[in-house]
Amino acid sequence: MQYKFNPTDLSVILALARAGTLAGAASRLEIDASTIFRTIQRIEKGLGQRLFERSRSGYLPSELAQELVQYAEHIEAQLEAAQSIAQLKPGEVSGTVRITSTDTVMHGLIMPSLKRLRENHPQLSFDLHTGNELANLNRRDADIAVRATKKPPQHLVGKRIGTIQVALYGSKKSGPKTFNEKIAASCPWAAPDDELPDHPSVVWRRNHFPKIIPTYRTGSILTVAELVSQGAAIGLLPLFLAKNRTDLRQLSDTLDECQTDLWLLTHRESKHLLRVATVYSFLSTHLQLN
Repeated sequence: MQYKFNPTDLSVILALARAGTLAGAASRLEIDASTIFRTIQRIEKGLGQRLFERSRSGYLPSELAQELVQYAEHIEAQLEAAQSIAQLKPGEVSGTVRITSTDTVMHGLIMPSLKRLRENHPQLSFDLHTGNELANLNRRDADIAVRATKKPPQHLVGKRIGTIQVALYGSKKSGPKTFNEKIAASCPWAAPDDELPDHPSVVWRRNHFPKIIPTYRTGSILTVAELVSQGAAIGLLPLFLAKNRTDLRQLSDTLDECQTDLWLLTHRESKHLLRVATVYSFLSTHLQLN
């Protein structure tokens, strides 16, 4: 007889695939880790094959488990949609929307928009995550991502917001007033070399000023901006972050080699959820790079 899945089986497989550990899956489902372990053992025995490869680092889903996860995500999305509809008053949008982006985009573009959005929908709340990776959206730990990329992942759906333009900046109070090769060699630089070695600004500087070694290295463009504003260094910054700051001086024209696209992204199974669709639609209209 073939093994018959039930919704709980799929929710356990989904939680373990996302978390990678028994403890993490248990925390997501608010049950004991031993229950997760027994459930996976029972399913694997019924199927006659392994769903997860065990290692010291955690549980790695097999190809079959990854296929089952897609069905589990569909069920999860449908349940969320049903719950949202059942709890809402006419015209009301509620729930928590999880948004992930870099700290630069979060501070410079997203946060200024959220206050207005919540004024329109006071029952909405937001979990905000800043980081340079997309893994959390891939695992559905986030509903929406706003990312700088020229090639968004194919399994996500999204909208291109526009082109991020970049220029070289210094402190308006104590930094250089112009820029040339002599100033480039004599001024300290702030840059995201270690954390973001393929960042367009890093590639540009290495191509044009290969002998420059940044004095300040950080994984945050927002930190670069603060170092520049304090006169500690010069650095490459996106125009949307610097345009309204009176403490920064633009030292160069916009640098075409540093340009990249800004994308608003979500998971296919999340886009139709009312809370996600509302935030997605609002951000697609109100995120402005210029």
